[in-house]
Amino acid sequence: MLDHLVYATPDLDRTVEELAGRGIALSPGGPHPGLGTRNHLAALGENAFLEVIGPDPEQPDPATPRPFGVDELTGPKLVTWAIQVPDLDAALDRARAAGHEPGDAVPMSRRRPDGVLLSWRLAFPPDNEGGLAPFVIGWGDTPHPSRTAATGTTLVSLRGEHPDPARLGRVLAALGAELDVTEAAAPALVAELGTASGTVVLR
Repeated sequence: MLDHLVYATPDLDRTVEELAGRGIALSPGGPHPGLGTRNHLAALGENAFLEVIGPDPEQPDPATPRPFGVDELTGPKLVTWAIQVPDLDAALDRARAAGHEPGDAVPMSRRRPDGVLLSWRLAFPPDNEGGLAPFVIGWGDTPHPSRTAATGTTLVSLRGEHPDPARLGRVLAALGAELDVTEAAAPALVAELGTASGTVVLR
């Protein structure tokens, strides 16, 4: 059910260059109009991708804070992850029935560099457990971004660290999601990626 990982940064160009130097090729995704961000993408295999998101200097400052805490970051960080579901509304209803508030569905869109408009719906939980509770996304009939993202990177593993793994486990179960979680003082999401240059760990 993994859809994508979100690696947020205060300096998109610099982070894309740094990741390329570590063996992760990224392709331009496109701007998020009104949000003040844009992204670059790397396919991870099995209809999943890595999204590297940061401020878009070609957009004016947005009226509200940029998503994923981009405005507060001092360096790149793996901030959260998304799961894909075939029926977004049904998935949100099931999560609520199981005791988890997944947030309300919001329509979003962006235009790819080739002009194709991508449209999707997603729901962000009010409490995402430090990034470990995924947000839920439904792409509908839109081509999945992993199909046009740069290739050459694979997801080796994804795990979490959390002060209360049992509580987080209940949240994940309500979403039908799976994640290996170990106890730690602070929440963290850790991804191990395989590239032609070797292993890259993002957290």
